[in-house]
Amino acid sequence: MGEREVTAFLSDLATTRRVASSTQNQALAALIFLYRDVLDAPVGWLDQLIRAKRPHRVPTVLSRDEARRLISAMTGVPQLVAMVLYGSGLRLMEAVTLRVKDIDLDRREIIVRRGKGGRDRLTLLPDSLVEPVHAQIARVRALHRADRAAGRGGMALPEAFERKAPNAVFDFRWHWVFPATRAYRDPRSARWVRHHCHETVIQRAVATAAQLAALDKRVTCHTFRHSFATHLLEAGYDIRTVQELLGHRSLNTTMIYTHVLNRGGRGVRSPIDALAAEIGFVPLPTDVARLPIHARPTGAVSLSHGRIVDGRLHNSKWRGDLRR
Repeated sequence: MGEREVTAFLSDLATTRRVASSTQNQALAALIFLYRDVLDAPVGWLDQLIRAKRPHRVPTVLSRDEARRLISAMTGVPQLVAMVLYGSGLRLMEAVTLRVKDIDLDRREIIVRRGKGGRDRLTLLPDSLVEPVHAQIARVRALHRADRAAGRGGMALPEAFERKAPNAVFDFRWHWVFPATRAYRDPRSARWVRHHCHETVIQRAVATAAQLAALDKRVTCHTFRHSFATHLLEAGYDIRTVQELLGHRSLNTTMIYTHVLNRGGRGVRSPIDALAAEIGFVPLPTDVARLPIHARPTGAVSLSHGRIVDGRLHNSKWRGDLRR
C-alpha cells in the first residue's frame, strides 16, 4: 500500500468513523513508524500529510463547594492525593510519583521532578496539608522499616541512577510518598521492590466520589488542576505566578483559565442581571403529567435506515416525531 491507500484510510477515520483528531494523529504516527522503522521504506510522502489539529476545548472547573463535596466523599490515600491535586495543582502522575525527598515540610514546597516536557518545578504545599502529609510520610517510614526487616524495601529508581548509586535503592529518601500496597520482584535485578500507587486507583476513587457527591459535571483527576488555577485567578493572584506553579512553558497555555473565568480581567456583567429581578421566572412543572404533549417522553419506535440530523430522521416517510 502506498500514499493513495494511506491517505484514504486517514480520511476515512475523520469523515466516516468521525474519530477525534488525536486518534487520527496517533494512526498517522503508527503508520510512519511502520514504514520507516519496521519496513525500512521511504516515508517522505507520509511526512507531507496534513495532521489534524486538536480543537480548542474549555476545561471543566469545579466550584469550591463542588470540590469540597467531591473530596469529602473520598477516604484514605485517594483522598489525600486528591487534596494534593487540588491544593498544589499537580498532574496525576506528578502526585503519585512523589518521593519523600521532594517534599519540604518546613518551607511548604513540593519539587516536581521530570514533569511534562522533562522539566522540574517548584510548587506550594498548602498549610492545611502539612500535617496529613507528615502523617503519611510517618506511615511510609514504618512500612519501609517492615520491608527492610523482611529483606525487601527496594525502590524503583529513575533511569540509570541505580548503577550510579546502588545503595540508593534502599534509601528512605527515595521512597514513594504514596506507595503501592504490594511489592513485586524486579525481573532485572531479582530484587523485591515496591512501586508507587497506580494511577487507576485514584481515577476510580474520583469517579466513584463524583457519583456519591451527585456532581453533574464530568470530573477527572485533571479537573482538580483546572480548578486550582481558576480559583487562584479568581482570588486575584497574578497569572505569571499561576504559570510558574503549573509549570506551563508558554503564558498562552495559562491564558485558557481567563476564558474559564468568562471575564478576562474586565469583570463583565451580563445585561440580564439588571432585569432579572423585574422580569421574574416561572419554572416549568416537574410533574410529567402536566408537561406539554410535545415534551413528554415517547416510547421506542422502530425506524428505517436513514440519516439523523438534530434528532430528526431525514429521507424517510416517518414524520411522527415532527407532528407530536
